[in-house]
Amino acid sequence: MVTIRLSRGGSKKRPFFNIVVADSRNRRDGRFIERIGFYNPVATGNTESLRINQERLAYWQGVGAQVSETVSRLNRATKPVAA
Repeated sequence: MVTIRLSRGGSKKRPFFNIVVADSRNRRDGRFIERIGFYNPVATGNTESLRINQERLAYWQGVGAQVSETVSRLNRATKPVAA
């Protein structure tokens, strides 16, 4: 099964996560199909902390990829609030 999940990078105590599309049988930080965004939880100031390519996310969900709970939570945080 294909999943959309976080892949950890960065150094010790300075995490950086790539949002990737990967086969669920691969390791967390192993081989992936496509990188569709990133999440930087320690970003400060004007630094961008989260970016998700919504078009690619919709495509992968359309072909049956399962989104992890964390990525779905982050995705809800990026969507603009309807007025």
